[in-house]
Amino acid sequence: MNKKQAGRKSSLRKVLSSLFIFGISIYVILALLLFVFQKKFLFFPTTEIRVTPASKGWDFQEFILPIDGFETFGWFIPAQTETNQTVLFSHGNAGNIGDRLESIRIFHELDFNVAIYDYGGYGNSTGSVSEQRCYADARAVWSYLREERGIAASSIVLFGRSLGGGVTVQLATEVDAAAVVLESTFFSIPRMAQEIYPVFPSSLFIRHRFDSGSKVANVEEPILHIHSSGDELIPFSHGEALFDASTEPKEFLELRGGHNDGFWSSGETYTKGLASFFGKYLKTLPAFSSP
Repeated sequence: MNKKQAGRKSSLRKVLSSLFIFGISIYVILALLLFVFQKKFLFFPTTEIRVTPASKGWDFQEFILPIDGFETFGWFIPAQTETNQTVLFSHGNAGNIGDRLESIRIFHELDFNVAIYDYGGYGNSTGSVSEQRCYADARAVWSYLREERGIAASSIVLFGRSLGGGVTVQLATEVDAAAVVLESTFFSIPRMAQEIYPVFPSSLFIRHRFDSGSKVANVEEPILHIHSSGDELIPFSHGEALFDASTEPKEFLELRGGHNDGFWSSGETYTKGLASFFGKYLKTLPAFSSP
């Protein structure tokens, strides 16, 4: 090899080495950005509550609960008839409680009271959202229902959609409720992140994990898993995996439609599925007791 060829080979090695270092640098920078700004990738709160239950002609009461120097804001919406059976509703990611009236309507028509609340930084709830803050919010609403409303644990159904499913699973491992409903939720945030960003070791740097997959086996209440095969945001496989990881008694209700409109697109399939589940497992609740 002459000097000219050797020089070319050396230059090529330098170029390849520079490209490798550049690629590694970009990879590290992107990983750091995902780590530092993961809240912005995960949570999408809005603060303006544009409509309230009054727009549906429903009675409701606001509640404000103290959380470590901040406040958790929510609504208690009584059923159409006097009853203790109540849904503790943990909503999905984007928006706030004012965007959930159509979902609430379904439980209202099934004759449930509904207690719905916002996580820190959502709606009128003060402070900042995080995994631990979401758990604290749900615990506070549970205590409000039990202690201030005097509602028996055996009359409370825990319901969580999407992000709220992760919150609901955690609460269900801590309390004894009547039943649990998980709709369109994920197995865990690290699993979701790994599927979205397969080139990054997501499980190493995700701080807000909502690891329902490792917890759901500890849920002893009857549990209904609901998921649409057409969910474009959280894959159907996550709902199946959560169902598989759950213990009996458990049921699975498959919907059609997208992530945000599956319950609406599925119509009677959804409402009859809920009613059937409640009728089977909630014999202690008056509206679902056998005559």
